[in-house]
Amino acid sequence: MLFNSLEFAIFLPIVFLLYWFVFNARLKMQNAFLVLASYFFYGWWDWRFLSLIFFSSLVDYTVGLGLKHKEGKAARKLLLFVSICVNIGFLGFFKYYNFFVDSFVDAFTFLGQPINPGMLSILLPVGISFYTFQTLSYTIDIYRRKLQPTEDVIAFFAFVSFFPQLVAGPIERATNLLPQFLQKRAFDQANAIDGMRQILWGLFKKIVIADNCAGYVNEIFTNYQDQSGSTLFIGAFFFALQIYGDFSGYSDIAIGTARLFGFKLMQNFAFPYFSRDIAEFWRRWHISLTSWFRDYLYIPMGGSRVAKPKVVRNIFIVFIVSGFWHGANWTFIFWGLLHACYFLPLLFLHRNRKNLDVIAKGRYFPNFRELASMIVTFLLVVFAWIFFRAENLSQAFEYVGGLFSMSFFSLPEVLPVELLILILIMFVAEWLQRDKKHALQLDGAGIPGWGRWLIYYAVVFCIIWFRGEQQEFIYFQF
Repeated sequence: MLFNSLEFAIFLPIVFLLYWFVFNARLKMQNAFLVLASYFFYGWWDWRFLSLIFFSSLVDYTVGLGLKHKEGKAARKLLLFVSICVNIGFLGFFKYYNFFVDSFVDAFTFLGQPINPGMLSILLPVGISFYTFQTLSYTIDIYRRKLQPTEDVIAFFAFVSFFPQLVAGPIERATNLLPQFLQKRAFDQANAIDGMRQILWGLFKKIVIADNCAGYVNEIFTNYQDQSGSTLFIGAFFFALQIYGDFSGYSDIAIGTARLFGFKLMQNFAFPYFSRDIAEFWRRWHISLTSWFRDYLYIPMGGSRVAKPKVVRNIFIVFIVSGFWHGANWTFIFWGLLHACYFLPLLFLHRNRKNLDVIAKGRYFPNFRELASMIVTFLLVVFAWIFFRAENLSQAFEYVGGLFSMSFFSLPEVLPVELLILILIMFVAEWLQRDKKHALQLDGAGIPGWGRWLIYYAVVFCIIWFRGEQQEFIYFQF
């Protein structure tokens, strides 16, 4: 079920009304209703995979209880091993089986020993990369004794399957979200209203920006061999806006929807295209995944507290694994490798923790140095997105070769002025609100009530009038 679909527009108010006015008498009833609603939401796509999320939830709930009653180091490691094997096993089979088989065949063919193994037609369960990491954080934190396991099975199943963030995040930690299922929730009108504003802004980014960019991106990347360098740049630029509008739009809708039900999800995007270096970009892009790899992979390997060669090793491992998390394709691995290379100069110059505050804080405009660093960072990110979007590495390198040709200095064949204006509006709105959680968080901005309503109606008008052809959310494939 897509957030930008008629089905969801019917589903959400029905669930909201039942949640607050029918099942609000007891906490367990509310949680049980959320489980049912979430399973209906997920099963709308393909009911067969409900058994997968159910089994994964059951395993980690049982492992959590086992860790609570086991003190022996060996027994605790065994239980954690079971959780990791089940979750990574499911993820590996459904997402990476054919990738490894293809790579195995290519390696033997290269050595002059071609083989013909059996291939499986495997349908990737939507959201498996997200809820797998979410449940893994639960068992790992219990193993580390940072979290007490819950005995409330309904609350745990609701935590894993919570429909706003089930299929594309944010990847919530049990330490943040699970306790919210264990305590009575009261309706907060102000919080719900701001949640609706956040949903509205998310829909704008998805429907107006991402979906309109998608058509141009698909056309340019499909016919890249016939395009000028300037047009190829437009394609890469539009993809950068498409994936940002698509994924941050999803996160805004998810977070805003959760607020309607009295839940607080973590911020997943913090205006990343205003970053002044790659380190800052990764602190602001897909924050839930970046922090997950930091806490459960980078730091356990030693983080930055080890010798410099090992720090470099750790950085490359994290970025490559991050790329591989996104999909079973060498393009994603190369994309991660490229970002690791971007990061290294900052590490060696001890500048990776320099830009921790909001850019141009307290000012309307950045200074020249801030603007230059922001543009350079954005262009580096756009270049890397080419590899992320390409079907394979061969296409990616051909695309780059066409981009850096003399035709780059010609006029692009595609230049949709209307879309560029809409993109500019989005950037201006987010720049003015860059110290907030979302662009429509206008309380305290000094705008009178009639002015705020005028802005809301203008956003609604844009969504209706400039809506692009409906596209599935990009991160559903991950």
